[in-house]
Amino acid sequence: MTTPSSDRLAVLEAYWQGAHLADPAAFLDRARNLSPVLHDPQMGLALLTGHPEVSAALKSPHVRTTKYEGGDAFRASESHAVMAPMMLFHDGPSHTRLRSLAQRAFTPRVLEESREFIASLTDELLDEAERQEEMDGVAAFAVPLPVTVIVRMLGLSGRDADLFREWSASVADLLGGLDVTPERWAQVEADARAMRAYFRTLADDLRASPQPGLLSALAAAEDEGGRLSGEELLANAVLLLVAGHETTSNLISGSLHALHEHPGQRAWLAENPGERAGNAVEELLRFLSPVQSTGRVAVAPLRLGEAELPAGTFLGVSLAGAGRDPRVFADPHTLDLARENARAHLSFAAGAHYCLGASLARLEGSVFLTRLLTRFPEYRVPAQTLTYRPNFTLRGLRELWVRL
Repeated sequence: MTTPSSDRLAVLEAYWQGAHLADPAAFLDRARNLSPVLHDPQMGLALLTGHPEVSAALKSPHVRTTKYEGGDAFRASESHAVMAPMMLFHDGPSHTRLRSLAQRAFTPRVLEESREFIASLTDELLDEAERQEEMDGVAAFAVPLPVTVIVRMLGLSGRDADLFREWSASVADLLGGLDVTPERWAQVEADARAMRAYFRTLADDLRASPQPGLLSALAAAEDEGGRLSGEELLANAVLLLVAGHETTSNLISGSLHALHEHPGQRAWLAENPGERAGNAVEELLRFLSPVQSTGRVAVAPLRLGEAELPAGTFLGVSLAGAGRDPRVFADPHTLDLARENARAHLSFAAGAHYCLGASLARLEGSVFLTRLLTRFPEYRVPAQTLTYRPNFTLRGLRELWVRL
């Protein structure tokens, strides 16, 4: 008969092998039922799937981000040069310095000024889709909307949007890709090399001839006080491009499918999308969890719930698990767009590393759903086999065929 301790070990091992990716909600329920902090001292790992425990870990002064590290060969790679200086992998003063510069792109004034552009762009994409009998909603809406918006906010050229889409897929693999083949790794390295060359040239151009947008501000900051190295500027420009659209892309495509699967909820939202889309987006973020997980490490002994974790424990922080915790969300596997505490989700993390682009993602999601359901409240999703990208961090559909 299997003992509880061996059950815990089996679940932990299966999680790190990616077994949860096939059906995250069921797997994470199983883990949480064993313990919301599933810890194995010999492995030095803990999987957090409970909402209070995840929230506490993300906000704890004794928890830090994991560094982007690897063996000697990886540290010499183009990919490591792109990723390691990202603010995502920094804490303390270096993180504060990078974040304080980047957050000026996401002020309420800047976001409100973007609302009309987002609505106009959404209508353009819907106009184009309406002329087709059937289209892939990922390619037609979920990718081009947030990519175009973040390119504009950063002050880049729209003609480079296709490049950014390709590069983003490679960065997503670097953030959490599973079983990356040698062929795929070669492409990722080539994309990292291209990213570095593009942004290095761009940084020089922006310092010589400043333009509106965040990247000019970042480039100028490097000159003003030497606060940003060239590698930091490159890495965080890439981060903002990728983080600026990946969450929203996954939210839009997942929402298209979830609303089709829950026609009563879709009908409720379509009755008054202008007033109801804001809360609907919060519930969809909870339900879908476009960012599934993140990694942290305890730098001091840490108590989470009933678990005592020693310093050095690696924490697998399941944002998706927190979003389905029945201790916080009643009937958590039900999509309820009017859920009163939907905004309590942790889909954008919490604490010092709370997602910079959360307000932008919310705005894009609510504008898209409002425009879509105002014009096409009975859109259809034909029967099809759904596949998700194999990624620990980001959960997104490869494609979703839709008929308006």
